[in-house]
Amino acid sequence: MLKIAFVGYGNSVRNYHLPYLVNVNEIVVKKIFRREQDRINDMKAEAWYPDVEFTSQIKNIYLDDEIELIVVNTHVDTHAEYAIGALKHGKNVLVEKPFAHNAEEARRIFALAEEKGLIVMANQNRRYDGDFLTLKKVIDSGKLGNIVEIQSHYDYFNPVAVKPGFGMLYGLAVHTLDQMWSIFGQPDRVVYDVRSFYYPGEGDDFVDIDLFYGGTKVTIKCSQFVKKEFPKFVVHGDKGSFIKYSSGHQVKNPHGPTVVNFSPEEEKQWGELYYRDEHGQDRLEKVPSEVTDYGLLYRALYQSIRTGAAKPVRDDEVLGVMQLLEQGVAHARSQKAEA
Repeated sequence: MLKIAFVGYGNSVRNYHLPYLVNVNEIVVKKIFRREQDRINDMKAEAWYPDVEFTSQIKNIYLDDEIELIVVNTHVDTHAEYAIGALKHGKNVLVEKPFAHNAEEARRIFALAEEKGLIVMANQNRRYDGDFLTLKKVIDSGKLGNIVEIQSHYDYFNPVAVKPGFGMLYGLAVHTLDQMWSIFGQPDRVVYDVRSFYYPGEGDDFVDIDLFYGGTKVTIKCSQFVKKEFPKFVVHGDKGSFIKYSSGHQVKNPHGPTVVNFSPEEEKQWGELYYRDEHGQDRLEKVPSEVTDYGLLYRALYQSIRTGAAKPVRDDEVLGVMQLLEQGVAHARSQKAEA
């Protein structure tokens, strides 16, 4: 049994962590830290988890000898502060994405964990999205042959000017870049097109990043100007193509605990695989979707803590993605200088 605590109790914890831990029998959530100002107007939400102790004193988590893992789920400005505090108190740490402000800050956190003999890891839970797991299954089947091109989309429609900043890179592209890094590793070459329609040089409401791996091109696209849904993944190989629309987002419950539906997707949502088989015959297959389950990340992390198994998200992967994000920001800012 592994007892854990959360630092933060916002949307991410309520919808993408706690609901998926229901089926992870090896892990028990003992405590959740919230700032007092966050608790005052939201006490009713604490009643949703009566077996969890809520506290506004971070030392109540740091000094609890039963707690072995602390999940940091706050604004990125405090990720390093809480991660370092947890490590100094002998706790393993899972940090929400983006892991840190930059790669240098991330290196300092990883170095401290190594010094303490503890595990710290980024919560790249989108590796366990059903649509991404389905994509990996198709690639691994070999039916596409050698991969020539992958397009990955994470879009929505909200054509209004929000405040300047790089939330699309650090909020959305951080997931899709990590997904592709987990398959292909470090790219040979990267081409950036990061722009803001409203705040040129100061924002990123449109992201288009091309990653090149030998003869394979991977395109990451995120935009707030997509009214009609585009496929989540479009893949072309020298034997065929695969198209998969998004598996959708977790249905949130603002009035009580979110309950995850682990049922398989309906056939109408399955991806389509077009390929030429070994006999030269053209085939069309509907590919059953894998089920989204972020609890899989926790199960893998549990094994890392208990048995020393490799972490599901490696340090070098986190650092590589952080560097891609930093370079994307630098590209966006250069647009203003050129203008």
